[in-house]
Amino acid sequence: MRYAQGGGLTDAGRAARERVRLQVVERFEEGQKNREVAAALRVTERSVERWRRQWRERGEVGVLSKGSPGRPRLSEKQVARLERELERGPLVHGWAGQRWTLARIKMLIGRLFRVSYTVEGTWLLLKRHGWSWQQPARRAIERDDAAVEVWKKETWPRVRAPRQRVTAGASSRTKPDSR
Repeated sequence: MRYAQGGGLTDAGRAARERVRLQVVERFEEGQKNREVAAALRVTERSVERWRRQWRERGEVGVLSKGSPGRPRLSEKQVARLERELERGPLVHGWAGQRWTLARIKMLIGRLFRVSYTVEGTWLLLKRHGWSWQQPARRAIERDDAAVEVWKKETWPRVRAPRQRVTAGASSRTKPDSR
């Protein structure tokens, strides 16, 4: 049985994995060899060797699961504080402009809680707590819609390259005489 980081398991799946590890401990105590344990429980010998080493060093506690490695590193109280700080805006925290980016939020988490997240981890944290990415609802103050329309109607047609047409019957655009 091979598990990726976190195993992608539900709580029931983690409990089943825990039962297998406890069965391994029982077989260790009975004196069974690694190969026998692996075959009986349908796990790899390498896993059994690792569990046996942990069992020798720390007993049954050493074999028990340490939980999902992907558990949140911020408590609910810390997340609530983070949300309050995000609502205050980036200007308050020393950034120019009114836009939060994941990199800025990552840095803010590090400053406030001394916890390091990746940019991807920051996004997952925010998403898990109901945040979503947003585009500004309004256009920039500096935008001049009338000037944009003039540019579209007058300048763009002059700038745009005319479409090249192929003469009838030509088999190649680069050599119209070849057939």
